[in-house]
Amino acid sequence: MLATGKQKEIAQSTRRVANQGKATVLALGKAFPSNVVSQENLVEEYLREIKCDDPSIKEKLQHLCKTTTVKTRYTVMSSETMKKYPELATEGSPTIKQRLEIANEAVVQMAYEASLACIKEWGRGVEDITHLVYVSSSEFRLPGGDLYLSAQLGLSNEVQRVMFYFLGCYGGVSGMRVAKDIAENNPGSRVLLTTSETMVLGFRPPNKARPYDLVGAALFGDGAAALIIGADPTESESPFMELHYALQQFLPGTQGVIDGRLSEEGISFKLGRELPQKIEDNIEEFCKKLVAKAGSGSLELNDLFWAVHPGGPAILNGLETKLKLKPEKLECSRQALVDYGNASSNTIFYIMDKVRDELEKKGRSGEEWGLGLAFGPGITFEGFLMRSL
Repeated sequence: MLATGKQKEIAQSTRRVANQGKATVLALGKAFPSNVVSQENLVEEYLREIKCDDPSIKEKLQHLCKTTTVKTRYTVMSSETMKKYPELATEGSPTIKQRLEIANEAVVQMAYEASLACIKEWGRGVEDITHLVYVSSSEFRLPGGDLYLSAQLGLSNEVQRVMFYFLGCYGGVSGMRVAKDIAENNPGSRVLLTTSETMVLGFRPPNKARPYDLVGAALFGDGAAALIIGADPTESESPFMELHYALQQFLPGTQGVIDGRLSEEGISFKLGRELPQKIEDNIEEFCKKLVAKAGSGSLELNDLFWAVHPGGPAILNGLETKLKLKPEKLECSRQALVDYGNASSNTIFYIMDKVRDELEKKGRSGEEWGLGLAFGPGITFEGFLMRSL
């Protein structure tokens, strides 16, 4: 529900003031495909759709459905999709053409719906959008989805576009980092950042030689998100987060830990078992670099709010233990995993939306500073020091 003029005025009077010239998040929107998957029903539905009656695969998938902690997800794939493209359930079928037919259209549609929700919350017109940052690991074509989205939204044909393809789970934070730079170096600019993902390219029938396919079936979800980012908010705008400082880092020698390959059958992933440990071994130093930019030597990690991309429960558990975080600090990240699964680049923004709600409940007693973190191929760390407004 949008705030009335009086509610907006009261809220603004109690908010912290953004630092001059610093990028802020002015609005956030989400969108999802219509097909909702309940984890309780996933095993029977999934195995029926792919015509698999192997009891060992069923047992493995049932175990994974419990350990991922996911309860619901949204997916582009449906029984109607499988009826139209039955070859998607056939091992070894060259189906990249069919997958892209589904994904290219679905990704832009979800991005469009998320953008409309975001623009509505923002309260200004599309003609005020000067830049578009478009993020997806789920489509592939020329021209890209950034152009199709611009046309559907009615953006100016002079809107400045940047497109990120195939960054994986950290793509949303990468997009936010670039949007921050644009906003801070182009006075008066307003950047629409969109992320949109579907797991259609990675959908495959289970194979005992590829155990990670079952992890994907139990963990990943589809959806889109959109943010408006700009510096020096006007009186009509309601910033809720300042993007104070951004940092990206890769871990040398870890290129093979998260491995994705595009082939005639779609995209396949392999995750090394060492991934959670690699993150755990390097995360503390990374976080300390971000926190130092707050300029307060007394700021402890438990003094912050946290928005951490939940690649899976093991990553969140390891991070919580390593950093000695109170259990409630990662609650928004855990709840996003429960509600949406791992939705790749979108997920960080679903978490930020939950963090926003929690901070609004706390009012001025809520944490001022916080960290946004995501991890992906490389192994790449993307991080933000954020300030609640």
